[in-house]
Amino acid sequence: MIWKLAETGMNVARLNMSHGDHASHQKTIDLVNEYNAQFEEKVVAIMLDTKGPEVRSGDVSQPILLKEGQEFNFTIRRGINTEDTVSVNYDDFINDVEVGDILLVDGGMMSLAVKSKTHDLVKCKVIDGGELKSRRHLNVRGKSATLPSITEKDWEDIKFGVDNQVDFYAVSFVKDAKVVHELKDYLKGCSADIHVIVKIESADSIQNLHSIISASDGAMVARGDLGAELPIEEVPLLQTDIIRRCRSMQKPVIVATNMLESMIDHPTPTRAEVSDIAIAVREGADAVMLSGETAHGKFPLKAVKVMHTVALRTESSLPISISPPGQFSAYKSHMGDMFAFHATTMANTLATPIIVFTRTGSMAVTLSHYRPSSTIFAFTNVGRVKQRLILYHGVTPIYMKFTDDVEETFSQALKLLLTKGLVIEGQYVTLVQSGAQPIWRRESTHHIQVRKVLAD
Repeated sequence: MIWKLAETGMNVARLNMSHGDHASHQKTIDLVNEYNAQFEEKVVAIMLDTKGPEVRSGDVSQPILLKEGQEFNFTIRRGINTEDTVSVNYDDFINDVEVGDILLVDGGMMSLAVKSKTHDLVKCKVIDGGELKSRRHLNVRGKSATLPSITEKDWEDIKFGVDNQVDFYAVSFVKDAKVVHELKDYLKGCSADIHVIVKIESADSIQNLHSIISASDGAMVARGDLGAELPIEEVPLLQTDIIRRCRSMQKPVIVATNMLESMIDHPTPTRAEVSDIAIAVREGADAVMLSGETAHGKFPLKAVKVMHTVALRTESSLPISISPPGQFSAYKSHMGDMFAFHATTMANTLATPIIVFTRTGSMAVTLSHYRPSSTIFAFTNVGRVKQRLILYHGVTPIYMKFTDDVEETFSQALKLLLTKGLVIEGQYVTLVQSGAQPIWRRESTHHIQVRKVLAD
């Protein structure tokens, strides 16, 4: 199934550490690695999503039906599972919750008003009912839990990620940049080349958005908890703002949660869900994410296909720009940015794909920032760079060993693209060189070429 998901359009496999154990996640990692070993021009990156300081209800033997108006309790005593009382996994829950607060269960699928509390019990009245299942996420509207962003369990999972050389960490409930620096220092000490994606999902993170995103390698708009902790009408505006901030900093941004929620149980999406995907694409997101739809939904392949085809169709309708984005003036003094802009302009004018050779991925990232209308084929001789580039908009990373002869390397790249059907004979391509070129030597040269693809 994982291989089928990849063939249908999945670029990144997310390991949700809120569920499963290391043994089960290891099986997924092994299957993804097997897939990646088969192809030069295809890749699925691995993102480890930390559980974070989640407040969850305890296990229940069977779903508890909550009805509007009934009384229901949450207790910090472990192992409680009755018709009217269930445990929570967080001892300070009593202190964080005040009378009058609104508790949201499962991102707002159910809600309860806090009526009173004792030293170990929070007594509530059900406002919106539903089925309470095991380990459901609890939020207090307008508040964040006082737990640390990286818990002891998270550190164990992070080490598991280092041992398995995952490509990204998605760090849950990031409240400030200090958390990101702490994790990056740890990774540096481990000599681990793993990028940090911050999940923007707590009320506390909004006031620190700029510093959090600046410290990170990218961001995820985690709309579920964001809409639970903040007024729901603020979520679309925050999504737009976070995407804009990431674009201005040349960092990838992921839009996540509830994108095709109805496809957990149904084979076709709602029209509103289709529009939601299209809006994220038009706003400039690098990636859109599925969670429950593929984790436990009935139609995982159909969900990926819908997301893939809607994203492609929306991209094909976007206007082709030949003028620099608003922030271009801030970057024009940098040679790489100048070349990326002009390469994009040339590729858009001639309707050609772009070919770039890179060891670090930086030029491919910069080109992605300018959103050329055609594919960016990023050739690299570094496996980790190939894995990471798959997250960036419009980039198709390809692993290839570079030779000492520049023309031979260019020729090999064009031949590979031709063989795989990624370009056709007679087609023109825009080839970008910027920085230390030829790539495997120390000479420095900067130029853009347009070449015609010819078969041997």
